[in-house]
Amino acid sequence: MKYLIGIDVGTQALRAVLFSEAGDKIVELSEAYPTHHVAPGRMEQDPELWWQALLKSLRRIAAQPGLDVDDIAAISYACSSCTVVVLDDRSRPLRPALLWMDERSLQEAEEITRSNSPVLKYSGGKVSPQWMLPKTLWLMRHEKGIFDQAFRIVEQTDFITYRLTGQWTLSYNNLVAKWNYANPVNGWPEGFLKSVGLAAATTKWPSLILPVGARIGKLDSAVAKESGLPETILVVQGGIDSHAGMVGMSAVQDGDIAIVMGTSTVVMGQSKQPIFADIWGPYPDAVIAGAYTLGGGQTTTGSIIQWLVASLAGASADDLPRVLSHLEEKAASLPPGSDGLVALDHFQGNRTPLKDAKSRGAIWGLTLWHSMSHLFRAFLEANAFGTRHILDNLKDHGYGIKRVFAGGGGARSGLAVSILADVCGIDIQLVREGESTALGAAIWAGLGAGVFPNYTSAVQKMVKLGEVVHAHKERKMLYDFYYDKYLRTYQQLGDLMHEVVDFEATTKSQEAK
Repeated sequence: MKYLIGIDVGTQALRAVLFSEAGDKIVELSEAYPTHHVAPGRMEQDPELWWQALLKSLRRIAAQPGLDVDDIAAISYACSSCTVVVLDDRSRPLRPALLWMDERSLQEAEEITRSNSPVLKYSGGKVSPQWMLPKTLWLMRHEKGIFDQAFRIVEQTDFITYRLTGQWTLSYNNLVAKWNYANPVNGWPEGFLKSVGLAAATTKWPSLILPVGARIGKLDSAVAKESGLPETILVVQGGIDSHAGMVGMSAVQDGDIAIVMGTSTVVMGQSKQPIFADIWGPYPDAVIAGAYTLGGGQTTTGSIIQWLVASLAGASADDLPRVLSHLEEKAASLPPGSDGLVALDHFQGNRTPLKDAKSRGAIWGLTLWHSMSHLFRAFLEANAFGTRHILDNLKDHGYGIKRVFAGGGGARSGLAVSILADVCGIDIQLVREGESTALGAAIWAGLGAGVFPNYTSAVQKMVKLGEVVHAHKERKMLYDFYYDKYLRTYQQLGDLMHEVVDFEATTKSQEAK
């Protein structure tokens, strides 16, 4: 029996899971680390804390009773995308990492979008300030000293690769999804990087580009010694967490949709043909050679619920599960529409399909009669409305949805999944393994190690399906009314939100002077 390690370097914690080649979970470990909200729209983390969490987890895996570590065939990893790390020539961070949801580079993103390069159509036509290129350009302009000093400016994925193996690679999965790089136009079209002011950055990027599931090499000897794992373990190229989550839910066929419900919600799918919708992609060969990966995302979903419970309800970290359980029980008894409340899930802007970094969260319809459980349900409904908006956009552009899977931490909430099914009017297939992202990374590890010949074989062996959550037609009709109000809320408030965001940015800039 061979074993595979799947690592999920999440926004709030790192999860390391040891799976058998039959998909059985042997042990699951989690190590948390903080996020620093340095200013509105600006979030950072310490990369060394990711690495310490990973080493601690690997040591705990190696110490599992009855485990022969020589039976561990390979390890791979799924990371948050476009989390930018700036390193010196000894791979030490020169500054905190710019977290994926950091949107300080809005101006730079707009400039790159105005280039109208042919490569942009493979990423939805508009560059997000969350992505790698605008963040790099922001560093060049606003922290030139650090940029000049940097030996490497890479993603979280690439940082983990180097720390595990001592080798520098770039994940093609990340490049095509978040770096505006696509095979049909020869990667970056000639002159593109120079035209957007990024020519000087290329020397700080590794030159070896590998697809997910590709063999990199053996575990670095120093890491093996420190973790207690053997050097014989193969390290396999990892990639984006949501893409791994899609694989870990077995959504690898044309028409399959995976909804990864976590801190944010990401909708992923595969297509035989390019679909040019108002979302992300189509990403050619991003996960499976010869297929296009489609994606859409909501920046804040699970994080809204945590904010609501921690900040408004005042629940401590230790008391969070109890309060969440209590609110879910109360909210489940409320009708669709939360007795007249409409919420907007744009707490950190809208990633897709509106692609508006200046949009903000909202709730209206409040009366003195409404309770915390009403707010709780209203935001669960807003999260579901945002997911439906993405799915509707895909369908409007000709994508035929055949099967819908859901997983991630948010899928553990029966109420959240039930609301999602009713709002979208679709049946949702759950998977038994809650850590679908780590499972997807383990599948990449197995592909690289030759444990599985292809994705179809891998998901058949590794992914175990759970229950199906059925949609209720009568609730769908009620939600259609509130979904319309959800869409019109942004239409009515969008300009006001932009004015406030711009005013605040100008005011703070003047105060800084």
